[in-house]
Amino acid sequence: MARAQVRDITMAYSDRGWGNPPIVLLHGFPLDRRMWEPQVRGLYREFRVVTPDLRGHGKSQVTPGPYTMEELAEDLHALLDALGLQRVVLGGFSMGGYMAFAFYRKYPQRVQSLLLLDTRPQPDSEQAKPGREEMALLAEREGAGPIADRLIPRLLSPATVAGNPAIVAKVRQMIMECPVQGIAGDLRGLALRRDSTDLLREIRVPTLVVVGDQDVLTPPAESEMMAATIPNATLVKIPGAGHLSNLENPQAFTSAIRDFLRPH
Repeated sequence: MARAQVRDITMAYSDRGWGNPPIVLLHGFPLDRRMWEPQVRGLYREFRVVTPDLRGHGKSQVTPGPYTMEELAEDLHALLDALGLQRVVLGGFSMGGYMAFAFYRKYPQRVQSLLLLDTRPQPDSEQAKPGREEMALLAEREGAGPIADRLIPRLLSPATVAGNPAIVAKVRQMIMECPVQGIAGDLRGLALRRDSTDLLREIRVPTLVVVGDQDVLTPPAESEMMAATIPNATLVKIPGAGHLSNLENPQAFTSAIRDFLRPH
């Protein structure tokens, strides 16, 4: 793990391997860079892989929220500058995907390829926004435990929840170790995110869309729509996986990235 001064925070990140352009993988809510451990192991011999802890997560500094996608994108821009990275393969999982949209909207010249991983372009509906605030207040009142209890059955497929206690424990640990201020900052920022549907047709870089075939949070139909709308997009469905498809079927997930990035 390394640290860099990024705008008003100290940001933790991992940086392994060589290869140009590097791959930058952005974790989701309320997780941290450890979610990418299978992908780092699977890719670093061929590619340089950078995995930051976003503001308020993991070993990065915590600040008051809300964490808007635009603010998180500015953090990433400053990190890339600090690391001297001009163009990257930018991959975002779930909330990290919303952040990737915000980054591409402002800094398209810094993105060589996009990886949109179990994510979607739409904002929260007006009906969903109060639920974000309710969860933020719950976290502030009772801590991360109730958040983990609510999220794990939605992040993971029923088969994983029932039959793979190691993955369940890993996900629970990440959520439990996420600072409460970070959880609340995410939730309030997620409720504010803008609609990126209009951006899809404007994406001019090769794009890989990946989704677990049992994902209930960002269902496969959303990924099919993205892949059909983005010019030059490739869609891969990960079998036997829910939302956290990179942990539930890491071999298929990592292979999808490797195959997409290898020269043909």
